[in-house]
This record gives sequence, structure tokens and C-alpha cells, in this order.
Amino acid sequence: MPNLSLASLSAEIDANVRRALAEDVGTGDITAQLIPESRLASATVITREACVIAGSAWVDAVFRKLDPRVAVHWQVADGARAQANQPLFRLEGPARSLLTGERSALNFLQLLSGVATRAQALADQVAHTGVRLLDTRKTLPGLRLAQKYAVTCGGCHNHRIGLYDAFLIKENHIAACGGIAQAVEAAHRIAPGKPVEVEVENLAELEQALAAGADIIMLDELSLGDMRTAVALTHGRAKLEASGGINDSTLKVIAETGVDYISIGALTKDVKAVDLSMRLSL
Repeated sequence: MPNLSLASLSAEIDANVRRALAEDVGTGDITAQLIPESRLASATVITREACVIAGSAWVDAVFRKLDPRVAVHWQVADGARAQANQPLFRLEGPARSLLTGERSALNFLQLLSGVATRAQALADQVAHTGVRLLDTRKTLPGLRLAQKYAVTCGGCHNHRIGLYDAFLIKENHIAACGGIAQAVEAAHRIAPGKPVEVEVENLAELEQALAAGADIIMLDELSLGDMRTAVALTHGRAKLEASGGINDSTLKVIAETGVDYISIGALTKDVKAVDLSMRLSL
């Protein structure tokens, strides 16, 4: 399960920013026109709360596309922890452009930093184990790659990106195929080399998935005792992923069962944006 890299996201960032500016600026920022076109300014963006930063490339792209004369000077990097009231970056350029780009830029930064901050908080809880925390496909429409990148800035990892890069065979797929063995066999035939993951709900299904040659087995809401038994039974023949009902009170004990992965939809689904503020100086 490889993580997304910033280098691979250039086209995605460009598309995200084009859409954001189109919906916000539209036919033009009429309020910014109150300011003389020739007036230059600087601005500093701070965080009002402790957070982990993610999204600097989206901020850069907003101002680059809006007005290449704007200079962005970063004082923190993606993945860095910032304290409340800490300056994150400084802007220099035409006052109109700084104000027009403010909201789009901060929308990206506050959302993605919120994802990274949550990811880091969860990763810190299981740092004493070998488990990898994974995101899911429960993302904001149109911002999946951005959110998945932010997850990695917070020390967690990416599950499959979409429906095309790995199999995840769940209860309904198994029923429609006639069983776990049949579903796994068909997956290997349809797309050889693609990872095949099977969701199981009990230890009997785990044995079937192992016999069928699944690469990863998702343990769906198994008890802690059954998870420990699953780790012993599997003995490295497949990777094990715990899923379902994962929260702050259960995360640590689940990680300590010895599973390889824990997937958490809340990493991207239940996001609290970071509180940011821009201060303009003329």
C-alpha cells in the first residue's frame, strides 16, 4: 500500500486550485477592486491552535495561478508541528491579489492541516507498536488525493486510492461470487498482480481467505480475543487489517493485538479544520 507523494500530485493540485478559484472568484473579486491596483502589501498567516501542517503546495498554486507577482515565503514545512499563534508563511505582492486568494488558500490549508493533525494524534497513540494506520475511501468528493496526501503528513498511511488499484472483497461480493475461494480466484484471473484483500467476519472465514491466497485479510469488528487468535493462526501468511468501530478508546488495544494495519474512516471523514488567520500589512 504505497503512500501518495507530492511529486505525483502536480496535475491534481492544479485541478483542485482551478475549481476553487472558479467557484470563489468567478467573474472577479469586486471587493478587492476598492483597493488601488498599484498598492503593494504583505501578509502573515498564523495558526490559532496547535496543529500539523499540510497543504503548502495548494497554497503556492493558488497564488501562482492568481497572480505570479505574489511571493510566498514558508516558515514551516508539510508534516511539521506548529504551535498556537505561530506564523506559517508570509506573502508579498499586490494587495488585491493577496486578499482575493486568501480564502481559497486558507480553505486548502485549514482542511488538509486538520487531516494531518488528526492523523498525527492517532499515530502517536500506537507509536509503540508496529501497526500502520490506514485511511479509507471516505473522503470529500474531488479532494481524495489531497486528503490522502495530508494523512501521510500526519504519519499515517494510504489504503487503496480507489476501486481500480486493489481488490477489496466484501460480504456482498462474496455472496455474488458464490464464496471466498471463488471471489479470490476470479480476482487473480481478472487483474493478476493487483493486491487482493478479503473482509471476514469470523475465524472460519479467515481460514477460507488464507486457503484462497488472499494478500490482506480485513477483520471486520472481530473481538480482541479473536483478533489475537487471527494473528496466531495467520502467522505471516497474509497481512491482517482491523476495521470497524475504531475510536480513541479502542485504537491502542487493537494495535497491541499484533495486526499489521488498522483502517480508520474518521481520518478523512470527520475532519475539524484548523483555525487560521491572515494579517495584512500595507
